[in-house]
Amino acid sequence: MTAIPFEARRFRSTAAYYTRYRVPYPDQLIERVSARGGLAPGERLLDLGCGPGQLGIAFARLSGATVTGLDPEPEMLDTARADAAAAGVAVDFIQGSSYDLGQAFAPLKMTVMGRSFHWMDRPATLKALDQITVPDGCVVLFGDRHVSSTPEWRDVVNGLAETFAPARNADRERRKGPDWTPHEAVLLQSPFNDLERIGIIRERQLSIDDIVGRAFSTSVTSPETLGDKAAAFETELRVALARLAPDGRFQEIVEITGLIARRSGRD
Repeated sequence: MTAIPFEARRFRSTAAYYTRYRVPYPDQLIERVSARGGLAPGERLLDLGCGPGQLGIAFARLSGATVTGLDPEPEMLDTARADAAAAGVAVDFIQGSSYDLGQAFAPLKMTVMGRSFHWMDRPATLKALDQITVPDGCVVLFGDRHVSSTPEWRDVVNGLAETFAPARNADRERRKGPDWTPHEAVLLQSPFNDLERIGIIRERQLSIDDIVGRAFSTSVTSPETLGDKAAAFETELRVALARLAPDGRFQEIVEITGLIARRSGRD
């Protein structure tokens, strides 16, 4: 199975952009997943690969779960702690990765991952979670699916990524290739093989600043990755986007999803 090598600080320098510019997780989706997963106030939830803690903070705020966030990037954790304090919720954010899973996190009712599962040894992660998740617990993978962009700006960003950050871009392309095993197939071969997807579709208005910020929020074209080429990348991106939309306005339709994975025989 194709896997991407673990790199603890892959998202260094992205925290300032991540919360502001990534597609957000709607409260309505968090509430539906909480209800479908049977998550009750006080039950333990792990936000694995939490980044700046968007999911963990939302679940703590909306469900009353006892939340722990785990991420290898200190900068992300600092942002997560500040955002949790601003939201008025208590979340325990810990530096670490999926390789650190163990009984200290048990008993878990739910583990959530937001755009992070692909960075892990996926079968090993699910095996570890099986050992620390209660019988009626679940794993939930959150993400977003591009439906359309008007004008189509994504090709511009991807083309510049290939030019300015070819090695990082190659990592992303591997996840689109024939040798990459989809998350659903990995889950079906795991103890968490009863799958259900919940999705919410949103239309969003974007500016050129929003798209530049989105680009800097990814590991492919983060300021850290681009280094002394970051300014040139931003200049070329802004020029290309202005050419596409002289009024600086873009529209995207996106589906934000939660893929709930339970053990067979559970409802």
